[in-house]
Amino acid sequence: MPDREEKLVVPHRQLSPAALSGLIEEFVTRDGTDSGYTRGSLAENVAMVRRQLDAGQAVIVFDNRTHTCNIKPADAVSGHDHQRFQSRLSEKE
Repeated sequence: MPDREEKLVVPHRQLSPAALSGLIEEFVTRDGTDSGYTRGSLAENVAMVRRQLDAGQAVIVFDNRTHTCNIKPADAVSGHDHQRFQSRLSEKE
């Protein structure tokens, strides 16, 4: 039976500035993927992803099975993942 919490949406504002920068830099320079962030400089690409995260157009997704993070378009992540994360936050309060 698959783990119901295999993937979680992580609010980017809950990461430290250093962790967020490192995650975004790794994402935009990742080999073997077509992230679409290849036209500008590293700084431009990082700024573009940060703007997308701030605007809610992209989200950070943690895969509990592989213990990896990815940045995905917000509309590609199911609402169920968002709801699960919100209910886990409520339980901690």
